Amino acid sequence: MTQVRFKQVDVFTAERFKGNPVAVVLEADGLTDEHMQQIANWTNLSETTFVIATTSAEADYRVRIFTPRSELPFAGHPTIGTAHALMEAGIIVPTEGALVQECGAGLVKLEVSVDEANQQRIAFELPEAKFTPLNDSEVDELEAILGTAIVRDRRPALVDVGARWILAQLPDAQAVLVNGPEFERMCVQNIQAKATGVVIFGKHIDNGLPGVEVRAYAPACGVNEDPVCGSGNGAMAAFIRHTKQTDYFGRSLLASQGVKVGRAGFIHLTIGDDVITVGGQAVTCIDGSISI
Repeated sequence: MTQVRFKQVDVFTAERFKGNPVAVVLEADGLTDEHMQQIANWTNLSETTFVIATTSAEADYRVRIFTPRSELPFAGHPTIGTAHALMEAGIIVPTEGALVQECGAGLVKLEVSVDEANQQRIAFELPEAKFTPLNDSEVDELEAILGTAIVRDRRPALVDVGARWILAQLPDAQAVLVNGPEFERMCVQNIQAKATGVVIFGKHIDNGLPGVEVRAYAPACGVNEDPVCGSGNGAMAAFIRHTKQTDYFGRSLLASQGVKVGRAGFIHLTIGDDVITVGGQAVTCIDGSISI
């Protein structure tokens, strides 16, 4: 029996037991694909990551990302959580505030900084987004699954950022918060579309609240609702830019997610003409080892 270093990190929060947890296996080179999938199923978190040797000289580390059911080429909160865990363990050190992660989607650049409250923030550059608009029948089916009106003049689309999210804009944040979809029916549609899941979002009308409310559903991956989803929020930012709504939402916005599942977290998004960044804080809740 082998002991392997392990951390569990809450991401997009500075408060333990909030945000979105990710399990990080820090020394996974000796594990088989079957071991990795078994561990990810055992942790029963939306994602578990496995740090292995790099194949690119440009990368500081390489990671594989698993849901309870399958492997993903990229995901947002696991990217930030893994970087946090590796820096905390002293395995990697940023170079002039920068890191490069190698994963199934290629090389991902990260920036490590200190915010105005003197807390560490990690942000990643979103992989280039690819858009496939849904056709009329797919939009009708999605609206029926969600059980609520979609903003149809901003046509829902499959947004591929490594993870593949179907994006749907709702009239406002309150419509997002009260939503209750049919997960079994959504699972069927997601499998047919080869989609990770569905992201819905709407703007907060009250200026005292974060700019946008987000929810991410991934029943086909074994996660009905992901608490705080980095790739989903990044795909949303790409959708906002693609649909020419940056004047309405802003190019620098704060997204709120997870309140409906008791895991409230916040994501900082910047929408540039060429680059979108997704950032937040992270805190370790478990630090130890697991037996393989």
